[in-house]
Amino acid sequence: MTMGYKTGGRQLGTPNKASNDSRRAISALIEGNIDKLSEWLDTVASGVRKVDIETGKLTHEYLVRPNPAKAFDMFMSAVEYTIPKLARTEIIEEAIDSEEANERAQVFFDLIAELKRKRQEEI
Repeated sequence: MTMGYKTGGRQLGTPNKASNDSRRAISALIEGNIDKLSEWLDTVASGVRKVDIETGKLTHEYLVRPNPAKAFDMFMSAVEYTIPKLARTEIIEEAIDSEEANERAQVFFDLIAELKRKRQEEI
């Protein structure tokens, strides 16, 4: 920096190429192993039960207890690499007068009444 001014590097708003490449690689890895990933998540959610050595059948005891919440967290962690997070947006609604608000409400109530009437006809 020269006297407080930026003189090098990428321009403001330019995407980071290394981050984009990493995301693409992780996304490809996830897509290529979707069957395994699904199986792993199911295993975490359902748990791993002990096998009776004598009979070879599953017992009611668990080696790893079921943890659906952990499976969901793991799924969401994987999703972050394939689907970008949405930024928060603020919705600014224009002010409407009471007459227009009443008209909009009436349209809504008419739709509800029509749906109720159709449902009654089906019964």
